[in-house]
Amino acid sequence: MRSFPSPQPPSTLEGAGLTQALVEDLVLRHLLVLGEFKLADIAERVKLPASIVELVLEEQRRENLIEVKGSANYAKTSYVFRLTEAGRKKGQEVLKLCRYAGPAPVSLEDYCDVVQKQTLKGVVGGGEALRSALSELSLDPAIFRRLGPAITSGQAIFIHGPSGNGKTSIAEAIGRALPGQVYVPYAVTVGGEIISVFDPVCHVPVQAPGDAGERDNRWILIQRPVVNAGGELTLRMLDLSFSYASRHYEASLQMKANNGLFILDDFGRQQSDPASFLNRWVVPLERHIDHMTLESGMRFVIPFDVLVVFSTDLAPKDLVQEAFLRRMRYKIRVERPTEAEYLTIFKKACLSGGMEFSPEAYSYLDEQWYGARGIARSACHPRDLIDLIVTYSRYYGKTPQLTVANLSAACTDYFVPM
Repeated sequence: MRSFPSPQPPSTLEGAGLTQALVEDLVLRHLLVLGEFKLADIAERVKLPASIVELVLEEQRRENLIEVKGSANYAKTSYVFRLTEAGRKKGQEVLKLCRYAGPAPVSLEDYCDVVQKQTLKGVVGGGEALRSALSELSLDPAIFRRLGPAITSGQAIFIHGPSGNGKTSIAEAIGRALPGQVYVPYAVTVGGEIISVFDPVCHVPVQAPGDAGERDNRWILIQRPVVNAGGELTLRMLDLSFSYASRHYEASLQMKANNGLFILDDFGRQQSDPASFLNRWVVPLERHIDHMTLESGMRFVIPFDVLVVFSTDLAPKDLVQEAFLRRMRYKIRVERPTEAEYLTIFKKACLSGGMEFSPEAYSYLDEQWYGARGIARSACHPRDLIDLIVTYSRYYGKTPQLTVANLSAACTDYFVPM
């Protein structure tokens, strides 16, 4: 459900926050691809009302950049246009300056306004959505009680503890628990430059039945975004990325995550040291704004409406100083499962793997591997061991069964002698 109105379609270029030159150049880049076209074809591609596109085409026609090839009747909507030689020449010149040929961008002012209206703060209420998202996990009830207020606050959350015990799963469950849908623009324009924002890797579109003609189609309705970055994350990804080939910008990861969740997984295992990342985020985490810089040196501010979840298996004191930890208001440690919790997890894994739980096989695992070899239990072990048994059985054409022999083979392959 949405608690905010859809962005309204503009009636003029000024109302759209765009200049005549920017839209004319964008239309030309589309025309180079289309060849022959109608008014509706261009309006659909640039996502602007036909009334605005018609004025742009009329101006290009006066400049002899396009011409009418034919028409089914006298209505302008039936005109078939094509580029003139002068139009193709100018289009090629425009391509050298910028190759962006997507929907028209929205203004920075409109972008900031919509992000603030769709704020993440306070969206998680009674906790039913969170409880449902975490239902697959066997968690200490104390962790669940602490997660709800932490998410609602919109403040950074620091999840730490030994590897393989659900930190990443908890972070991803938080993303599933975020209710509502939000609008994200295909692109934003700042200082005459274009910044691509919509990213199908991070953004999951949803249908908006009934209002397509009543909203600004430069915005696309999506689930609240979830951006997940791990050891591959670099500091450059947290700033605008300029492509010298396409001559336009791509939004930073946290800009793509606005109104949603940013998971920094395996924190401390990136190439840059943890302090560098936290230094980059000191202002955003405290003031909820972020500063961006164009290649020209122009700086501008955008909202930072992002729930940041740091997940690590490293000791917090070995990662950052206390001053940085203070800025992460909520610190949640995820411990290894108790014997009772582990048994519950193991039985769930058997059920998911389509096999019957065997007390005999489980006793073998408990005594010969966790007991005799001193291996510490991790919440991920049951899932991984059952997956190995399923894979073996499929390969040899057998029905998966939890037996001592099958579990022994899985443990031999899975556990590393210490």
